[in-house]
Amino acid sequence: MTTELPATHPPALAALDGLVSHTTAQGIPTLYAPRTGEITAGLFFRVGRADETLATAGITHLVEHLALHRLGLSDLHYNGATANTYTLFHVTGSEEEVVTYLNTVCAALRDLPLERLETEKEILRTEAAGRGGGHNSQLPLWRYGAQGYGLSSYNELGTWSLTADQVRAWAETRFTRDNAVLWITSDHVPEGLDLTLPAGTRIPAPPATSALPVTPAYIHGDDGHVVFTAVVPRTTPAALFAEILGRALFHDLRQEGGYSYTAEADYTPRDAGFATLTAYADALPQKQDAVVGGFVDVLARLRAGRIEEAELASARAKYLKMYDTPDLGAATLPSYALSLLLGHPILSPDRHRAELEAVTVADLREVARQAWADGLLQVPGRGADWAGFTLAPQFSAAAVEGTRHPSLSDDRVTLVIGAEGVTLLTPGGPVTVRYDATAAMTTRPDGARSLTGLDGFAVTVEPTLYEGVTADRIAVIDAAVPSAVVVPMPARDPAQIPQPRTRERPAGPARKASAAAWGWTALVALLATLAVVWPVLCGYLIVDRIDEGRVPPIPGLVGMGVLEYSFIRWGRTALRRRKEAQG
Repeated sequence: MTTELPATHPPALAALDGLVSHTTAQGIPTLYAPRTGEITAGLFFRVGRADETLATAGITHLVEHLALHRLGLSDLHYNGATANTYTLFHVTGSEEEVVTYLNTVCAALRDLPLERLETEKEILRTEAAGRGGGHNSQLPLWRYGAQGYGLSSYNELGTWSLTADQVRAWAETRFTRDNAVLWITSDHVPEGLDLTLPAGTRIPAPPATSALPVTPAYIHGDDGHVVFTAVVPRTTPAALFAEILGRALFHDLRQEGGYSYTAEADYTPRDAGFATLTAYADALPQKQDAVVGGFVDVLARLRAGRIEEAELASARAKYLKMYDTPDLGAATLPSYALSLLLGHPILSPDRHRAELEAVTVADLREVARQAWADGLLQVPGRGADWAGFTLAPQFSAAAVEGTRHPSLSDDRVTLVIGAEGVTLLTPGGPVTVRYDATAAMTTRPDGARSLTGLDGFAVTVEPTLYEGVTADRIAVIDAAVPSAVVVPMPARDPAQIPQPRTRERPAGPARKASAAAWGWTALVALLATLAVVWPVLCGYLIVDRIDEGRVPPIPGLVGMGVLEYSFIRWGRTALRRRKEAQG
């Protein structure tokens, strides 16, 4: 039932001898180590979101859901997870329950319940709708574009169009025995396992792409969040640096400055050779500039090598403490299994301790410089040019030539449909998606087309919003975009089809201003007339009353004069204020 690993595997695992045992189970490399209590097992596959395309995004997640369907409701603690570079099925229970779970998952992977496909697609769309974006959800697409590791920023677009044949083929070629690693917290491999899976090959993690021509770069983000990411070599000094960076941010931004509640840093392996460093701090709107400044100051201090030995010692002690964990072998199984899966060197505890002890301030300074050089900063409010960051590209480098279709809502915007791609000409610059570099194009029965380029730029063609976008022009796009990236979408309710905003005709506001001006002019004229007529009328009354021997008292005459003056002054003031308001 189990055999020793082939000769190609022991060198990677020899460092674990005495801590973790290793064998194979139906051709799957298997690591195991004892732990008190219930058994936990995990079956890793080297396939994840970064292996997909934008048009097929979600296919790995679909396979995961379908593989778990037959387990149904259970008191057993089990689940699945789809990450960038791996898919994991894990379970905790008795030995018999673990065997049943693993056998059921592998049986489902051999024969997926594809009659559930449409239902699971809808479940995934519902899951996505309720999932929060997270404070750094947009950074991957800005760094990598709409491909590879950048796909984690996008919805699972493939859940609208993937076919049963596509999903079946994905399972048969990615969920294979040669693309898997099993780990179990037990002193033996349980009897009764049936992990039969098709033969395949170990698929390396996809190479990284880049959508950033210059780093360090920055983008604008939501208020209240400052995020910094960098890709650094996957090394012991880099892991220690993340710990020191997190502590420095917490000290400066929370304890000393009082600007943030949360200030932290994280180190996450990306593939065999690199890891992603992420630093985060929250901020009230009025403190955002101070938080950005604090971020920059901390990074500058670490880059300059101003790191106290006490800081290094404290971070080192935290890492060394993990080796005091009871059942150390079992606790390290997931990490070792993932390293084996990705092809990352596996360090024994003694080797890792030695590397931790050897890290110097100079090593940390070098990591800080690497992180800064590769940095991508997300800031709220104003930019970060002042700190040496370059704004990430907001527009494409060039526009395509083709037919021009003015916007029906904004005279400053024009859509261009050409033989090589589409461009949206905006006041700020062009946004272009070339057909041969399209990551995905969604289509609607009403003629709408939404194209996303591999670089992350997107152009939506809505026939209702642009002049002259006829069926013939849409046909040009359809004929040029590769069919493999086309994602048909369902028809929209007519009320959801966008309509152009009514343009504000220049005569409209002019008429309003003119009417208001005429109203003010008439009022002032009335007041002026009254100012002239009133004293004449008053004079007539006075003369008349003098003739009758009834002369008004002096206060009455003064009152009439004051009233006349008030009318004239109020009219002049009102006219002056109106002119000031009009500019």
